[in-house]
Amino acid sequence: MSAFDTVIRGGTVVDGTGGAPFLADVGITAGRIAAIGPDLARGANEIDARGRIVTPGFVDLHTHYDGQVTWDNRLSPSSYHGVTTAVIGNCGVGFAPCRGDVASRDAMVRLMEGVEDIPHPVLTEGLPWTWETFPEYLDFLASRSYDMDIAAYVPHAPLRVYVMGQRGADREAATPADIAEMCRLLEQALDLGALGIATSRSLFHRSSDGKAIPTYQAAQAELLAFAEVLRAKGKGVFQIVEDIHVPGANLGAMCELARASGRPLTFSIGTGNTGPYGYPRLLDELAAANAEGLVMKGQLMPRGIGMILGFELTLNPFYTTATFARLSALPLPQRLEQLRRPEIRAAILSEQVDPDPALVLGRAVRDFEHMFLLGDEPDYEQPPERSIAGRAKAAGVSPEEFAYDVMVAGENGGLLYLAMANYADGSLDAVGEILSHPDVVLGLGDGGAHVGTICDASYSTFALTHWARDRQRGRKTVADMVHRMTQATARLIGLDDRGELAVGKRADINVIDLDRLSLGTPQVCHDLPAGGRRLIQRATGYDLTMIAGEIVARQGEPTGALPGRLIRAA
Repeated sequence: MSAFDTVIRGGTVVDGTGGAPFLADVGITAGRIAAIGPDLARGANEIDARGRIVTPGFVDLHTHYDGQVTWDNRLSPSSYHGVTTAVIGNCGVGFAPCRGDVASRDAMVRLMEGVEDIPHPVLTEGLPWTWETFPEYLDFLASRSYDMDIAAYVPHAPLRVYVMGQRGADREAATPADIAEMCRLLEQALDLGALGIATSRSLFHRSSDGKAIPTYQAAQAELLAFAEVLRAKGKGVFQIVEDIHVPGANLGAMCELARASGRPLTFSIGTGNTGPYGYPRLLDELAAANAEGLVMKGQLMPRGIGMILGFELTLNPFYTTATFARLSALPLPQRLEQLRRPEIRAAILSEQVDPDPALVLGRAVRDFEHMFLLGDEPDYEQPPERSIAGRAKAAGVSPEEFAYDVMVAGENGGLLYLAMANYADGSLDAVGEILSHPDVVLGLGDGGAHVGTICDASYSTFALTHWARDRQRGRKTVADMVHRMTQATARLIGLDDRGELAVGKRADINVIDLDRLSLGTPQVCHDLPAGGRRLIQRATGYDLTMIAGEIVARQGEPTGALPGRLIRAA
């Protein structure tokens, strides 16, 4: 009789604590780690991990699989990158609670479409709407199985609209009765396993009809009431998106929430591409808050927050021009055929961006100084001379001409990468500084969202290849990068049964060939409901990913095992 169900033999254990890696075997029994050490007894299943690193599965704090979990069992693209636990409900958007009438459901769909770029037809066809309340939504998710575990915040925007109706959608001030009812529903959700509450007060979060998210400018008193619920229950996390990047912004309001709740608070942090830069001051404030005894953690995308642009995708530098708008509804082959005509090219290049101030993206996607060709082996840190602006200058053409010609090349058109943020002064040096802060974890991959614009759910693979292996200036250790995606993230949200390779912990494990680990080029596929389009990025070098002792992927391909379930937080 074998001593273990499985033994992962002879790998370099990077245990998630941040401690130095070490050679050892890992024995697994009944979905848990039973032993770690040299020369363990044989298992019924033996896995050769010599020359590989063995890590905990990655715990991704910031995803938007709120819709995908209702129609899909495989939560790609995150599942291609070693993620074994994903948190949904971020940014205060989601699909529960929601009244059962068509107008209420459509409002939530349009909010998710606008904030997270998930097309309306995809959500309309894909969502089964077998729930109204948040507990009913959790029950539905609990009836399904996945290739990773999922946990859910209560999203503030649906909660507000559910209680306040149109007043909530119109961002009117909540009355004491409104706040009391929202708090009652939050308390109920926490009792039934919600991870906490998530909200956004960001100007950039808008419905597809242009309206600001219902929680934008929500009064501090409203959020403090939620904080008091977390304190009273003694559980739950507060996730928040604030416009802390604007001049004069600080962490004061979030510190007040953390003090009131006595619970962990996590928020998005990063930097703009040009100065003056506010992140050094914010990091000092973050350190002071944690020194005070608060638990506040910034979530950082470890590369530029990037948009993928192309004539097949949601955005491109010309999407607000009159001529492109006229052609945008054509099927891709016909669209490209038209775009390749010299007179169409000349017309689009001569037209101005729509001056509507609401279309700020129409101007942002013409930032050719921070726009790049990724290449077959994606390079996310290129010098300014390799930007579209730099390449165009060297070629003696305008950046608009250069970008246009790239995007009409090939059978399906070429793609461009725009570093919208985190690319300060043409490098990732500022990201490296933020990443060195003890109160910063990795996140913001937005898996399941921005399906036609962003493909950042691969950040875990990037962190290991770029920061821990390839980059020399400001290089990080493998142990630190793994820690910030495993133990640090799991403990922040109270999941103490995972995120660490230790006896008794869940056997959520990656076996990775770090030397061979690499990112693929983002690809467009049409596998969403209603034939919806999305960006997918795969990786090479993950020998296997295991959840509770079951192998869910080998060499990047799913095995068919679906041991993942809804986690109801304690």
